[in-house]
Amino acid sequence: MRLRIAAALLCLCQLSVIPSGAQTQSLVQGLNRIELQIERRENGNWKGVDPGLVFLPDDRVRFKVKTNFGGYLYVLNHGTSGEYTLLFPSADTGQQNRIEPKKDYAVPATEGSFRITGPAGHEVVYWLLSPVALEPDDVTSEYVPLPPPPKEKKAPPKLIPRCDETIFRARGDCVDTSAGPQRVVDEETLPDNLAGVPALSSRELTFIREENSSLVSVPQASTKPVIFEFRLAHR
Repeated sequence: MRLRIAAALLCLCQLSVIPSGAQTQSLVQGLNRIELQIERRENGNWKGVDPGLVFLPDDRVRFKVKTNFGGYLYVLNHGTSGEYTLLFPSADTGQQNRIEPKKDYAVPATEGSFRITGPAGHEVVYWLLSPVALEPDDVTSEYVPLPPPPKEKKAPPKLIPRCDETIFRARGDCVDTSAGPQRVVDEETLPDNLAGVPALSSRELTFIREENSSLVSVPQASTKPVIFEFRLAHR
């Protein structure tokens, strides 16, 4: 994936779920959580959409995130072309990546957005929320700085987005139920710069998927960084 600037537009090139309901309330109470939403630009306005929505070429998207605990956010994309790109923080998307509890944040944090281009498939967007900044000048940190994304391209598994027929008949939306936020099933597939982070085991995370948002619950006693992935499907 590459980032290209065109006016206020950034380019997202190539860019165990639990049903919502009563369990959402029980998870929200007493647990650390990450609320994640993807929005699409429609008729000049931002609109929250299903996390599994299959996007079209040239769609403009952004993410919204809110937590009930503090930390530092890093977002890395593995595009369908095989290219790795640090989406956030960066000079183009905003460099202030400190996340405060109960505040809404947008990625990108600037006036820009990501544009869908490249071969059809699933972008793998990795989300890392660390209790400390993983910066080269932070000599007091117990963690090593986050290295740059791998330069060598490595094509992700070829996944062709497919519409769920039941959802399509009910809402008219093409939704791929295998897309959206989920655990890192095989930690050996993590990019080299993320594989070295002593993160919380992905098995300890719980995901709740709703129509236009997702919730990731994190064990409250944990002080380790959290890593999960968001599979963004597009044609």
